[in-house]
Amino acid sequence: MAAVTIDSLLQNPTLLFRPKAKVMLKPPRSLDCSRNRKLPLSRGSCFCSFNPRRTIHVVRASSSETALIGNFDTSSSDDIFYKDIFPVKRIEKVEGKFFIRLDRSKDQHDWQLTVGCSLPGKWILHWGVSYLGDSGSEWDQPPKGMRPPGSIPIKDYAIETPLKKLSEGDIFHEVKIDFNPSSEIAAIHFVLKDEETGAWYQHRGMDFKVPLVDYLEDDGNTVGAKRGFGVWSGALQQFSNVLLKSEASHADSQNNSIESKDSKNKNRCLEGFYEEQSIVKEVSVGNLVSVAVRKSPETGKVIVCLETDIPGDVVVHWGVCRDDAKIWEIPAAPYPPETTVFKNKALRTLLQPKATGNRSGALFTLDEEHFGFLFVLKLDDNTWLKFKENDFYVPLLGTSSVPGQYGQSDITTEEISSKSYTDGIINEIRNLVSGLSSEKSQKTKTKEVQESILQEIEQLAAEAYSIFRSSITTVPEEVVSETETTKPAVKISSGTGTGFEILCQGFNWESHKSGRWYMELKEKASEISSLGFTVIWLPPPTESVSPEGYMPKDLYNLNSRYGTIAELKELVKSLHEVGIKVLGDVVLNHRCAHFKNQNGVWNIFGGRLNWDDRAVVADDPHFQGRGNKSSGDNFHAAPNIDHSQEFVRKDLKEWLGWLREEIGYDGWRLDFVRGFWGGYVKDYLEASEPYFAVGEYWDSLSYTYGEMDHNQDSHRQRIVDWINATNGTAGAFDVTTKGILHSALERCEYWRLSDKKGKPPGVVGWWPSRAVTFIENHDTGSTQGHWRFPGGKEMQGYAYILTHPGTPAVFYDHIFSHHRSEIANLISVRNRNGIHCRSLVKIVKAERDVYAAIIDEKVAMKIGPGYYEPPSGSQGWSLALEGRDYKVWETS
Repeated sequence: MAAVTIDSLLQNPTLLFRPKAKVMLKPPRSLDCSRNRKLPLSRGSCFCSFNPRRTIHVVRASSSETALIGNFDTSSSDDIFYKDIFPVKRIEKVEGKFFIRLDRSKDQHDWQLTVGCSLPGKWILHWGVSYLGDSGSEWDQPPKGMRPPGSIPIKDYAIETPLKKLSEGDIFHEVKIDFNPSSEIAAIHFVLKDEETGAWYQHRGMDFKVPLVDYLEDDGNTVGAKRGFGVWSGALQQFSNVLLKSEASHADSQNNSIESKDSKNKNRCLEGFYEEQSIVKEVSVGNLVSVAVRKSPETGKVIVCLETDIPGDVVVHWGVCRDDAKIWEIPAAPYPPETTVFKNKALRTLLQPKATGNRSGALFTLDEEHFGFLFVLKLDDNTWLKFKENDFYVPLLGTSSVPGQYGQSDITTEEISSKSYTDGIINEIRNLVSGLSSEKSQKTKTKEVQESILQEIEQLAAEAYSIFRSSITTVPEEVVSETETTKPAVKISSGTGTGFEILCQGFNWESHKSGRWYMELKEKASEISSLGFTVIWLPPPTESVSPEGYMPKDLYNLNSRYGTIAELKELVKSLHEVGIKVLGDVVLNHRCAHFKNQNGVWNIFGGRLNWDDRAVVADDPHFQGRGNKSSGDNFHAAPNIDHSQEFVRKDLKEWLGWLREEIGYDGWRLDFVRGFWGGYVKDYLEASEPYFAVGEYWDSLSYTYGEMDHNQDSHRQRIVDWINATNGTAGAFDVTTKGILHSALERCEYWRLSDKKGKPPGVVGWWPSRAVTFIENHDTGSTQGHWRFPGGKEMQGYAYILTHPGTPAVFYDHIFSHHRSEIANLISVRNRNGIHCRSLVKIVKAERDVYAAIIDEKVAMKIGPGYYEPPSGSQGWSLALEGRDYKVWETS
């Protein structure tokens, strides 16, 4: 199981742990997202239209301003010309208790495990059992007689039971599990889930384990009378326990005799215990901000009264504007008490407690010349509040107004001309040309690399020329019919395939638990093909320290938690029979060792590839390698492989070739490619000649004071640089697009979906043929939820990626869910209109509440609650499908 740890949630809700060993080793402000890179990394939000500096200057309040306080009665003053109440929501941490108790049941014959939580919410116990003689960490479902009322089976490995209050007066929600101590059950395993927030609570980054026999080893997640909770030290502290010791325990366990355990099977010595720990949950709290404006008859000044019921210290970050453009300015003094100047563009005022009630407020005296009063609320360094995704705006001239809306666009929906198509291609050519001369990769670019990019430019130029020719040449119908029967051969490139691929991720984070995942997928092969998928990405096939497969050990041992090597071959054969290409998930960055060296460090490998510590990079202190320094970012949970070693590259190329020949893989999904130079990837792909390849280059997006920047060019440039280093032989997951979609949909800021040049703002806007777009995968979604797509808006995300260029990837959990029919319809529209990885996009709207685009003059789409209809004309648009906040049209 993988879930949010309790300790991580207590300290920082963005620090998550996963047994896949993708551990965050830096604090959030210098976050290395190499493995916990799934996170949006929001650190609060600053909602003003400028970037503040840290330097501040204190401004003393004037005596005249102080005198005004208390003389402003908003309930009785006749000269109030504006008054409004703004509702705001903020996140507040609520602390409660979580307990585990083991004691005898009422009849004194059986025993009872009780799990409870004092916080309100929809709490679910996700649990299972392990039996005597079981090896590994897999769960099984408990016997039916052991399941409390209301329990729901989860596939064949777990049970989910809701926690309930026994009576209205009870503090705790709890669940009781009765069991017979003479049964064959060795331990009960569980995690706690809050369905309201989607959070999972674990113990030290792992499942809770309550042993029912006295010989089970304490592997760090055991609770009970003898072991207890210990210190809830978090995912980082558990790094060595969970990941490094897992290898040691695996090796040492081979020396233990089975007979010694069997002799203890009957020795149960249950002891009752009670463990309790604080638990913190984030809840949404509603508050109000009231504003009233009047003109002082004595001074002619405009006076703004602001009050709120938000508890604690509240700072108003404020300014004025002179027109409807709402550009922040600092007004002339006087200012309220406790006011400071911020970056010479705004003021900060600490609200003062009111004499009555739990409220605070301030009075602001302004000249008549000002058009409006702008502000946001600052609760702490990481928490800012605004109104409906914008700065609060108060009119000062007695006219009504609404909060400012960023990203407004008056782009017309005129018919797309062939010139706009070719202009788009020309821009892409310019990006490729600039890539040829980028200083970051100039030193490593060989003649072959440059020629490959030039070939890409030539292909784009030919496409632009063909569009231009088609716009000025009239071809007789009989000639058209003849040319249609003779289709040119489609060029296959490992970076693009044919260009028409639609990728299915064929697993989630829990898939290994069934033990027969390959056979489950085989049964669905025809179904997946009928939905329109042409490529499927399978989970890592090798023996692995972690059951999910991302800590590989013996690369040639393909008997994994997903099934045997024979079952894998059978699955691949079945997928090929229904026309689906198969990608293997290969982990080339790191490998878990079989043996310790003379210093007790795990860096000696066994199996067919019996490397020594020369295969390990020298700059990772955890594993003391004797190779060269890493060519990328180190992954500290396992030995990082030194790809500069010729024997390593030779062995890996042979292994990839063996996988292609023996198993029948058609291509690769490359794990954690940030860890080694893309030039080595080029070497491996040229040797294995895949049909399609995509790298997982995960990096943090750009944020300023907690708010995602509109310009994410530096983020997508880093991904493009990696693709360039591979000579374009591999594509990359478009993490930039996923991150921008998060903010656009969650915050109703659809203007984010157009960059400053009017193109898609992700990798798909710069190098669409190499962009693999997605909204969710096994890391971000599933039971991990490290960076879950905004809830209820998944189909908007798919409406975007399945109508746009790039190669779209769809997550398994979404395919086999209530989204299935909508996804199938979108795929059908894409295939019916021939949308491909280089299709051309014209963005026609990118406003606060709506984004709309026309693709290849064949498909029009919009997402968001705002209005859009494609232009009427000779194309004759007809509605193809629609859903919640999205529509798609096609030419009739």
